[in-house]
Amino acid sequence: MRVFITGASGGIGSAVVPELIGAGHEVLALARSDASARAVTAAGATALRGDLNDPGSLRAGATEADGVIHLAFGNDFTDFGRCVAEESLAVETFGAAIKGTGKPLVIASGTPAVPGRPSTEEDPAPTEGPVGGRGRNAQAVLDLATEDVRSVVVRLPRSVHARGGPYGFASILIETARRTGVSGYVGDGTQRWPAVHRLDTARLIRLLLEEAAPGTVAHAVGSEGDSMRAIAEVIGRRLGLPTEAVPRENFGFLGNVFAADQPAASAITREKFTWRPTHPSLLEDLEAGNYPV
Repeated sequence: MRVFITGASGGIGSAVVPELIGAGHEVLALARSDASARAVTAAGATALRGDLNDPGSLRAGATEADGVIHLAFGNDFTDFGRCVAEESLAVETFGAAIKGTGKPLVIASGTPAVPGRPSTEEDPAPTEGPVGGRGRNAQAVLDLATEDVRSVVVRLPRSVHARGGPYGFASILIETARRTGVSGYVGDGTQRWPAVHRLDTARLIRLLLEEAAPGTVAHAVGSEGDSMRAIAEVIGRRLGLPTEAVPRENFGFLGNVFAADQPAASAITREKFTWRPTHPSLLEDLEAGNYPV
């Protein structure tokens, strides 16, 4: 299968590309810079120059390929609305380009928070509140199942990690600790963050591309949830900094998100796709230190 992928040189995409190539797929990767083009080419993919604000390049990639994996997301939390708008444009462009073809479209989103228990694949994504825009985009992808698109939403936990980084949202805790001199957590720190190793994520994304039925929701969750305090304690120990409760405002836009208990399960995904995470946990990877600057 020839696969068009966005975010191919990012923390997750750079693991997905070799996973796809190793399984015999050909990869066409969106590259918005010379550096990105060199990185994806070195990984064995073919670069297609363009970016998320260029519908022409997105349309060309989707049309040329047998399937699409959309992983790129701005993650500029000072302008989250713009990042969601870019994602909306990409979803609209991909949908228009491949509807009626039966091609797979796999898009990354986030696991929802459900009061009192781990969320599952059967729980709806929030469509209101701080991250509601991403939920609406994910639903727009799922709705393409009625347009003869093999649409799939893979929900990622708060921390998609690898030893030496990146660590997903845990990277924000590391950056904030370095900036403030305190490894902080919000409230009493008992709120749980689900996590998954990026290599386990890459394998699941490939399986979804190959096997998932239209309208599939999958959870790429390796561990249901480590407490925010436990995560902060490892970071503080490795950086030689105190671990303390801090105001949620220390984390800007994400403060309210960090304050919520948000464990997630993946039993349905594991059973349906015979997927078993085998790589180190978030706490194990953080304990190794060697945090990137």
